[in-house]
Amino acid sequence: MEQSIEQTTEILLHLSPIEVANLKEGINFFRNKNTGKDYILYKNKNHLRACKNMCKHQGGLFIKDIEDLDGRSVRCTKHNWKLDVSTMKYINPPSSFCQDELVVEMDEENGLLLLELNPPNPWDSEPRAPEHLAFGEVQITYLAHACMDLKLGDKRMVFDPWLIGPAFARGWWLLHEPPSDWLERLCQADLIYISHMHSDHLSYPTLKKLAERRPDIPIYVGNTERPVFWNLNQSGVQLTNINVVPFGIWQQVDKNLRFMILMDGIHPEMDTCIIVEYKGHKILNTVDCTRPNGGRLPEKVALMMSDFAGGASGFPMTFSGGKFTEEWKAEFIKTERKKLLNYKARLVKDLQPRIYCPFAGYFVESHPSDKYIKETNIKNDPNELNNLIKKNSDVITWTPRPGATLDLSRMLKDPTDSKGIIEPPNGTKIYKDSWDFGPYLKVLNAAVEDEIFLHSSWIKEYFTWAGFKDYNLVVRMIETNEDFSPFPGGYDYLVDFLDLSFPKERPSREHSYEENMVPVVDLLLLQTGWVPLGLLQICHPTTSLICFQTPPRSKLSLLQTLCL
Repeated sequence: MEQSIEQTTEILLHLSPIEVANLKEGINFFRNKNTGKDYILYKNKNHLRACKNMCKHQGGLFIKDIEDLDGRSVRCTKHNWKLDVSTMKYINPPSSFCQDELVVEMDEENGLLLLELNPPNPWDSEPRAPEHLAFGEVQITYLAHACMDLKLGDKRMVFDPWLIGPAFARGWWLLHEPPSDWLERLCQADLIYISHMHSDHLSYPTLKKLAERRPDIPIYVGNTERPVFWNLNQSGVQLTNINVVPFGIWQQVDKNLRFMILMDGIHPEMDTCIIVEYKGHKILNTVDCTRPNGGRLPEKVALMMSDFAGGASGFPMTFSGGKFTEEWKAEFIKTERKKLLNYKARLVKDLQPRIYCPFAGYFVESHPSDKYIKETNIKNDPNELNNLIKKNSDVITWTPRPGATLDLSRMLKDPTDSKGIIEPPNGTKIYKDSWDFGPYLKVLNAAVEDEIFLHSSWIKEYFTWAGFKDYNLVVRMIETNEDFSPFPGGYDYLVDFLDLSFPKERPSREHSYEENMVPVVDLLLLQTGWVPLGLLQICHPTTSLICFQTPPRSKLSLLQTLCL
């Protein structure tokens, strides 16, 4: 039964009457010294607006935008996103997010309060005390990447089955060799949870195999603005029992088992995470969420699992010239990896789960054409994260291998129990050493011949749809073969983002300039938004970052064959 969620009020910042009197017109930055949290207050005469000083893209800190002459925008120090705090709308990228506003109230002494209205933690509705678990009653088996097989009493639940084929066209391939009985495990599941539409979680090649055996298997997804299965009808995968459920509502499976899907605070339109509860013991899977449930999560759960690797974006490996030297790239990647490690370690320290498992990062750019990306775009090591966690807490960590099974009851009772984690038998193949590229690349290459690409107007349509302009940048896009030689009959064009035009030659004015040589298959994916982070990022060798949103679903229909 769905429960109503009451709203609660939290005071985030209190300004004294003197501080209120000293507010300047325009942008004001504040920090709560007790919590260390940062806030932005915008004053326009007697009108005040406020928000957290946290970019919705990836949580970066805003500073004053020196390019803004009107004193209304701030710039993120992480990826240069820009926010107009007078409207609380992002202006770079345009027409993307709106910043969540805080409530501004004056107290009786003319002081000021910043308030955040939140629902209570929805998992606290109808609380259940943990009950005794018998050995073997709850078992978690790792299959590959983000795919876990959960035995919960007499029910079985599977997370995000990507077990064959590539993800993101030919970009990612499985690092681990899934157990040989993976298909039988899927067919025996009572329900499957799929967190979001990215193809390392929503794997149509995997689901096609499953649907051939059991098309009516119950699959559960969150009620996201961008539906997870938007492309199901075109995919040819015959699944008949997909359940879209609301956020923050317990879904009862049986008297002992229930689960709740939560949204991501950074990408609520797409990303989700899940809490599974069996006999009062909670398992938290934050998957790829950047800020799961807006940062509010249950503490002291029995088991927590999350992504850890990073390395999901091609930026800045595919850029050259200007500051983009190999040394600059290496330092950038190192810094970003360190940020992610520290964030995950801090999150685990704050939530204090009994057991933590890093997953959803076991992929590799194994296709020969991606050799440079594989060697350059280094990912975090799960053991490095686990060691960092152990330095700061008493949380037990588990680095899973394909087929390894964690017995939750044994581990909660005695983490040193030799039967708490059963590793795969000796001689079991752990890492893949070959991948079947052929069938998938054949389908992918065939998509390049789609009729839409015979007309140059599709290029203009895409950039016009993206809507980024009024920026003094010119980009040249050159289609190439995979060896970066010009593609016969390929496109070679300029985009002037000052007025969103497509000139024949570079403008005579001074401007920032970026030249990108892109293999035709990757350009196909790039232009249609099929990139790992859901955003296309193009940099130029000065300071700013441009982001285009992915096209609407109707524009992606031409890529339906890439899913299979």
